[in-house]
Formats: sequence, C-alpha cells, structure tokens
Amino acid sequence: EGYRGVYWTGGKIQETTTMPGFHLKMPFITSFNQVQISLQTDRVTNIPCGTSGGVVVIFDSIEVVNQLDAGSALSVIREYGVEYDQLWIFDKIHHEINQFCSSHTLREVYIDLFGSLDESLATALQR
Repeated sequence: EGYRGVYWTGGKIQETTTMPGFHLKMPFITSFNQVQISLQTDRVTNIPCGTSGGVVVIFDSIEVVNQLDAGSALSVIREYGVEYDQLWIFDKIHHEINQFCSSHTLREVYIDLFGSLDESLATALQR
C-alpha cells in the first residue's frame, strides 16, 4: 500500500496511477515505474562544506525523512521525473549546506550554530 504504479505508453505518461496488485502492460510499448508514497528516509552522504574562513569539512551523512503525497504523485512525476528526490532532496541538501557553511566560520558551523542546522535544513526543504 506504500507504492503507486506509474505507466508510460509510447513515451507518454498515463493520466492515472495504479494501486499495488496484479496489472497488465504491453511489452515494448508500455513501461512502468513504482513510486513510493509511504514514509521514506533518504541518506545524503559526503557533503562538502566550505566555511567562510576557507576550511573545507565533510558532513558524513544527513538523513531526510519524507513522504510523497499520493494525490500529488502523478503531477510530481510528470514535472520532475521518477528521480524527483534527487532534485528536491539530495541537490537541495548540498545547496543549503554550502550556503550555510560559506556564510559562517568553522567555530559557528561546528559549535555555535550546529544545533540549529537541522531546523534550517527542514525550513529550506519545505520551501
């Protein structure tokens, strides 16, 4: 129940999604992808962080818990593709970390502001 099926016929995305279960498709004409609509955790790894002082540090990993709304799944896939989370999560995390680090010193990144980093990322991801 945590997935929807998205079909393309002749390269054109179909107007409906399918629930889990048994479905038929025409080989070589119809293609299919599963899209997860239940909670999922994406792990963004090895994120470089260049501070305002010129020091580059690496964040080992950041985990983002997210869920694609079932009612929006088709429009999201139509506009951004099946790998929508690459754009909206992975690339966005890299960008926001770079923005945060470039405007702060090493001390601010690791000590003074580290506790507020997750809130800043959550706010940025929801924009």
